[in-house]
Amino acid sequence: MSTYLDGIFGLSGRTAVVTGGSSGIGREIALALGRSGARVVIVARREAPMAEVVTELRGHGVEAGAISADLGVREAIKATAIKIIESYGEPDILVNSAAVNLRPPMAELTDDVWDLTLEANLTAPFLLGQAFAPAMAKRGWGRIINVVSQQAFRAYGNSGAYGAAKAGLVGLTRSQAEAWSADGVCCNAIAPGVVHTPLTEPVFADPAKVAAHAARTMIGRNGLPTDFGGCAVFLASDAARAVTGQTLFVDGGYSAT
Repeated sequence: MSTYLDGIFGLSGRTAVVTGGSSGIGREIALALGRSGARVVIVARREAPMAEVVTELRGHGVEAGAISADLGVREAIKATAIKIIESYGEPDILVNSAAVNLRPPMAELTDDVWDLTLEANLTAPFLLGQAFAPAMAKRGWGRIINVVSQQAFRAYGNSGAYGAAKAGLVGLTRSQAEAWSADGVCCNAIAPGVVHTPLTEPVFADPAKVAAHAARTMIGRNGLPTDFGGCAVFLASDAARAVTGQTLFVDGGYSAT
């Protein structure tokens, strides 16, 4: 059984880049990919949390590294892609989990917040995909996994620029799939429900909102970062070789009600 599972889900010999891998959903995805055999490169802003994740990965025998970068700055994104290739080689798996979640009321949404939100949540995944996917296609194997949001599909809680950016990321996922799937590069999105992470602390500070979101699910609770590791391993593995251009809702039935 283990040989069979290793054959379809194992990631030995693969290199995975996980943006936002220092906390929340990205952290759990990084840990899961590493424990499934991949070498893991984490990209985030804060060095100390990245170092903690790298240490944890290495404790599991995983080869891991980290690069500090501000993915809200276009030139930094491009420089980071170059540094990844120079330091770790061409990656096989790209997970875009880093996000900026600024959601003022629409009437108060400024140009600066709009620009930063689009840059970090949509332009960064685009530029990193452009940097890595053509080489994946030449090798005949690759995976792109974009972490999106319920607010890509429905408006609530001042979705504003964040919802627009995540909706664009769903569209980008399909465009990436159209471009590269024939060459073995499967591109998919994961749509969380309401998950308790550092990014959603303002929501979880309100017990009434927390309870209302949990009541909407079919499993009776809000999401946890640990809900996402196995889903990412599936999408990154050979088990998902015919899955592309899709959005996998990992939300306890939140989107089905």
